[in-house]
Amino acid sequence: MNFVDELRWRGMLQDIMPGTEEQLEKGVTSGYIGFDPTGDSLHVGHLTQIMTLIHFQRAGHRPIALVGGATGMIGDPSFKSAERNLLDEETLRHNVSCLEKQLRKFLDFDNRSGKGNGAIMVNNYDWFKDFKFLDFIRDVGKLITVNYMMAKDSVKKRLEGENGLSFTEFSYQLIQGYDFYYLWKHKGCMIQMGGSDQWGNIVTGSEFIRRQEGGSAFGLTTQLIKKTDGTKFGKTESGAVWLDPKKTSPYKYYQFWLNASDEDAKNWIKIFSLKDKAEIDSIIAEHDAAPHLRIVQKALAEDITIRTHSVSAYQMAVKTSEFLFGSGSLDFLSGMDDADVLDVFDGVPQSVIRKEELKNGINVVDLLSTYASVFPSKGEARKMIQGGGVSINREKVGSVDQTIDLSNLINNKYIIAQKGKKNYFLLIAQ
Repeated sequence: MNFVDELRWRGMLQDIMPGTEEQLEKGVTSGYIGFDPTGDSLHVGHLTQIMTLIHFQRAGHRPIALVGGATGMIGDPSFKSAERNLLDEETLRHNVSCLEKQLRKFLDFDNRSGKGNGAIMVNNYDWFKDFKFLDFIRDVGKLITVNYMMAKDSVKKRLEGENGLSFTEFSYQLIQGYDFYYLWKHKGCMIQMGGSDQWGNIVTGSEFIRRQEGGSAFGLTTQLIKKTDGTKFGKTESGAVWLDPKKTSPYKYYQFWLNASDEDAKNWIKIFSLKDKAEIDSIIAEHDAAPHLRIVQKALAEDITIRTHSVSAYQMAVKTSEFLFGSGSLDFLSGMDDADVLDVFDGVPQSVIRKEELKNGINVVDLLSTYASVFPSKGEARKMIQGGGVSINREKVGSVDQTIDLSNLINNKYIIAQKGKKNYFLLIAQ
C-alpha cells in the first residue's frame, strides 16, 4: 500500500512538500500529527487526521500522535477569528489523558501487526516544561525571522481582523516548529502531517530543522472536509459530534453519519472507512440502483460507529433507530441504565407519574390526558384510541377501558406512549 496514493484516491490529499514521496519509499518512516487538548474529547472534526495516521500505519510507517500539553496552553491562531481561552495545568492534564485513551482505540501502539511500526504517543509538555524563556528566544526565536512569520496567511488574517493577534498566539508557530525539530532529532520523525490550515506551521517546522542542523524534513496536509450544503462538517443543531459516548451517544453518532446526504456519504465513505476502492465502488453502484435504501450511508455509519465505539454499541444504535423510525421492538431497552434510556428519548416529550398511583391501575384515557400530556383532553384521547392510533409500549390500545399498571413499566420505570406512527411520549414512574 502506497500512503500518498491512498490519500489521493480517497480525496484527502491537499499539499505535499517535494521529496515527501521519495522519503516514504526509503522504508519505514515516522510521521506525526498534533492534537491540542482544548477539551476532554476529540470530535468528528479530528477524524480526518486520525484516519491519516491509520492509513500511514497501514502503509507500514510509524505514526506519532502528539498531544499538545504545552501548545494547548497557548492555542493555535491558524484561521481562528479570536484567541482561545487559556486552560490551567490540571484541566490540561485531564484532557491529555482523555485524548490518549481515545487515540489508542484507533491506532496500534502495541505493534500487534508485527511490522515494527507500533504507534508512539508523545506530549510536548514533556520537553517544554523545563525550557526557560530566555533559552527559548535565544535558541529558537533567532532561527525564524518575524518577516517569515508575518508572511503566513493565518497570521495575516488575524492581524487584519477585529481581534488582532497576541504575542502568545503569534509564538505558536515557533513552538510547533520546535516540536517538529524535537521529534526529528529524538524520534527520527521525518514527516509532519495535518489539516490544510496547518501548512504554514508545518513549513516553519521543516525550515527550523534546515536552519538549525541543515537537516531535511517533509510534510503534507489533507483537505478541509466540507458538507455539500455549505454547513460545517461535524456540527449539528445541538453542537459538535464528539467521540466520547458520554458527550455524543453511539446512537446519535450513528445517526449523524446515517443522515448524510448521498453526495456527502459517497465522499465520506472514502475518507472515514477502511474499505478499499473496489468495495466502495460496489457499494456506491448498489446505492445508485436503489437510493431510497441509503446503502452508502448505512455502510459508512456501521464502519465508523464500530471503530469509534464497538460492535455492541453499533447494534444498539441500529435497534434504537429501528424502534424510533420503524417497527423495531422494545427489547433493546432491557438492562439499559437511566442515562442511556433518556438519551434514546432525547427531545421526546416527557411526563412524570407516581408509582403509587399505578399500583391500582390507571385508566388509559386518564393516563394519557390527565397524568401525562399526550392528549390535551379525554375526548381527543378516546377518539384516537377508538381509531386505533394509540400504542403503549409498542402494543396498540384496543379499548378506552384498558388499565395501565406497574406491570406495564419497562425497566420498572418507563412507559412509552405512541400517538400515530412517529409521535412518542416518555412516561417516567417515580
